[in-house]
Amino acid sequence: MIAIFSDTHSASGHELEGAALRAAREADVVIHAGDFTSEAALEAFQRECEVFFPVHGNADSAAVRERLPTARVVEEAGVRFAVTHRRDGGETGLAMFGRSRDADVVVSGHSHRPTVVETEDVLLLNPGSHADPRGNRPGFAVLEPRTDADAAEKQGAEANGERRTLEGEIREPDGTGVTSFEVTVRRADARRE
Repeated sequence: MIAIFSDTHSASGHELEGAALRAAREADVVIHAGDFTSEAALEAFQRECEVFFPVHGNADSAAVRERLPTARVVEEAGVRFAVTHRRDGGETGLAMFGRSRDADVVVSGHSHRPTVVETEDVLLLNPGSHADPRGNRPGFAVLEPRTDADAAEKQGAEANGERRTLEGEIREPDGTGVTSFEVTVRRADARRE
């Protein structure tokens, strides 16, 4: 499982609870799109997550900014994630950021609004904020390889190396589903053709 968070905005800790805390602890990889605000929040996340890929955001302290990159690329489960807190130009800027990194998914934050947008060649994912939703639904995201029996035919193509599908969901911290989405990736060499 891949767990994705953003916009913690805490002076004291990770502010994770319920299903969000379980996801951070159980995920194979955790991605965070920035705005921990404090070193205490960053370090609390690091203690909970076995494999952790954060970036810094615009509201992070100087100490957090010194420790984290502005952007990074993470490859997991056959999917290439381009991670940033925000980009000028809205959805177009985020899509260009993803294309420039040959990404399948762009993970961002900043708006605190859980959002999934499918563009022509990259999925834009903002998990929202699990701790400081600012009038939006609180959120975080999880992605897992498709395993249901109804997808057996599609999985056959995936087993042949033609494509891989991950099922994703934005959830509230208690585990309530907000929205579902899929990420389907063709072989790396086919993706560039």
